[in-house]
Amino acid sequence: MYDIRGLVGSEMTFENVKAIGAGFVDELNLAGKSVVVGHDMRDSSAGFVEAFIDGATARGADAINLGLCSTDECYFASGNLDAASAMFTASHNPATYNGIKLSRAGARGISKDTGLSNILQRAEKYLELGVEEVAEVGYSSDYDTLNNYASYLRELVDLSRIRPLKIVIDAANGMGGLTAPAVLGTAANLPHLPVEIIPMYFELDGSFPNHEANPLDPKNLVDLQKAVLSHGADVGLAFDGDADRCFVIDETGQPVTPSAVAAIVSWSEIARAQAKGEKDITVLHNLLTSRAVAEFIEQAGAKPVRTRVGHSLIKDQMAATGAIFGGEHSAHYYFKDFFGADNGMLAAMHVLRELGSQQKPLSEFASRFNPYFSSGEINSSVSDAAAKLGQIRNDYAGASVDELDGLTFSSDAGQSPWWWFNVRSSNTEPLLRLNVESEDLATCQAISDKVLGIIRS
Repeated sequence: MYDIRGLVGSEMTFENVKAIGAGFVDELNLAGKSVVVGHDMRDSSAGFVEAFIDGATARGADAINLGLCSTDECYFASGNLDAASAMFTASHNPATYNGIKLSRAGARGISKDTGLSNILQRAEKYLELGVEEVAEVGYSSDYDTLNNYASYLRELVDLSRIRPLKIVIDAANGMGGLTAPAVLGTAANLPHLPVEIIPMYFELDGSFPNHEANPLDPKNLVDLQKAVLSHGADVGLAFDGDADRCFVIDETGQPVTPSAVAAIVSWSEIARAQAKGEKDITVLHNLLTSRAVAEFIEQAGAKPVRTRVGHSLIKDQMAATGAIFGGEHSAHYYFKDFFGADNGMLAAMHVLRELGSQQKPLSEFASRFNPYFSSGEINSSVSDAAAKLGQIRNDYAGASVDELDGLTFSSDAGQSPWWWFNVRSSNTEPLLRLNVESEDLATCQAISDKVLGIIRS
């Protein structure tokens, strides 16, 4: 767990948030220092920001209020200003939810094990006893970072010389409706790019009147897929509510898998690093991305490093390994040159640059980065996850197995067709998550069916 989420009015209240703001400042020793605070377009977000600022300034921190922003904008401000940050958003969750994504200075993550639990314990005490003001309370000021954010992304990925592209962007009434016109258009007073943007649901509306801001769910991509076809577009981009994740649709209306996107962005970032003379380049990928991701990283001349799943964990690994990029199966993409934080817009820009630097349509271009067959993540409710995992281990006793994150079973080296599958318990729900991949479609399906049969029996 690396953020806080709950139902507005019961689990997320102004009193709770004020106490969290105070606990955050105390736990990170931020008295006399700055804290960046931003929020998405949910109806409750601005009020929660004021409550958080009340708690933070009472304990001596100075609040820098970004106002409306995407999560990666907030990370940018945290990195650029070297200040701890709090972003109010529930990301892709429904309108009845809100939450807080907390970071240390420099956009460094905070997880349950690296401070979040302590912050919440401090907040519980403040809820019980009240937030006591320190002798020198802090102050609050407003700060607009959108133009600087957009300019910085344009410096990282040059799109000025790509072929003309027609792009449909579905912001799902989320923060992509603010950032896309600034980064890819001219709303931040930046030069015009050779792209035609067809906007969908750019109006900021935390009630999500058109569809949920969760592009992981295929039903929320349907409008974008239809629009790409009807407009004859080259590519479609779908952002989640806080716009830190981006999903890609090709010109035929089909999704480009997050693994393929990770491979494309790896290819692009490795080439950029090599052009700057960098050696011994490392790229992270979590264990649920396609085997093709590691293969393309190696082909491009870099070292792939396999990691567990998880936002804060990958941020820590980015710092520890000096990796230039990290990709997750969930469409989170992390960049060394973006303070090690994830940025959906930056990933999209890399895809646009690679697509626009050659003449093939996206479906054909992306197919080379997606050569294998996968099940996608399949979730199953279980009453005894440990017993099911033991059953699967018995049934696949002859397979290779590792325990980096859950259980990953794989065929022997040299076996054809090769396969692997991973089964993990959810940290927050009574679920088992299954992911299967093989070079052979029938094998992928057969393993999926067999393992699901065990899980759901």
